[in-house]
Amino acid sequence: MILVFGVAALIWSIGHILRLPMQARWLMLGLLYIAVLGLQLAMPAGAPLREATGGSASMWLIFGGLVGVIWLYRGALGKLRARADQTQKSIAQEQAPSQSAGMSEVELERYARHIVMREVGGPGQMRLRGAKVLVVGAGGLGAPALMYLAGAGVGTIGVIDDDIVSLSNLQRQIIHTDDRSDMPKVFSAETAMKALNPHVNVRPYQRRLTADIAEDLFAEYDLVLDGSDSFTTRQMVNAAAVATGTPLVAGAISQWEGQVTVYDPAGGAPCLACIFPQPPAAGQAPSCAEAGVIGALPGVVGSMMALEAIKEITGAGETLRGKMLIYDGLYAETRSISIKRRADCACCGNI
Repeated sequence: MILVFGVAALIWSIGHILRLPMQARWLMLGLLYIAVLGLQLAMPAGAPLREATGGSASMWLIFGGLVGVIWLYRGALGKLRARADQTQKSIAQEQAPSQSAGMSEVELERYARHIVMREVGGPGQMRLRGAKVLVVGAGGLGAPALMYLAGAGVGTIGVIDDDIVSLSNLQRQIIHTDDRSDMPKVFSAETAMKALNPHVNVRPYQRRLTADIAEDLFAEYDLVLDGSDSFTTRQMVNAAAVATGTPLVAGAISQWEGQVTVYDPAGGAPCLACIFPQPPAAGQAPSCAEAGVIGALPGVVGSMMALEAIKEITGAGETLRGKMLIYDGLYAETRSISIKRRADCACCGNI
């Protein structure tokens, strides 16, 4: 048998060197098998050539049967996989909008895991495709939120930040890389998002968000995500969102804890000022630079913010309007608390 397997290996090697098609190589091995089996049946017992090629026809028949069973199994499995893939593709195409609506074959494949979901489907994916979302900050919370929004196929994603990438960011801001140190964060984020999904339109704003531009900027978008890390900035973002009637997905983190909610007075939910009418006293809400933050926490909270944005756009499930989700990473605890509008709120009380 060693002789036969040696000849088979030689035939396969020659076929590889000559770059013969796989079908031709398997055909040559099949002919070798038939020749060996013929020798076993034609030659008398004890013949040197018969002994050198195994000495028994039954052994080769069993070997051939095993190979045949494996070949049939692989063929059947391949057909089942092809049928499953075709079924999934058919479901996706049934639920997806037609090509005339603008969804390309590449996009149908890219977003297939969304399209087959009952809560999203083709219409939901088209809403994502047509949505405009602004993310304030390309730091810890903005990094995962931006990546997941891009991956989800949100058509237009704006990002505003005046900071540059520094080495201390890379412990948690996974959208940036070491070789993009000293690059403006918005352009680093744009590079990462376009690399992930070239079908999205990214609008980078390399400047600090100020009160004099916030309302005009927010008016261009359907939804705003606030990933800023100072209460003063959050107040300004909240005021602009209230003034423009733009839903605001807000996240905050410190050390091991984070929180997420959807502020939307126009939709019946409170705004930031309803819950926190006064800024925290000095030292009560230190920044991440002052208090520190565990690297994976922004990934958890930023991903929650992206998920809330996706639900908001597609209409799937229930968002965090009127609720605040609080996550404690140190003790692996999550709790949700109800939050309500205040009629005397200085920011949204007149809506």
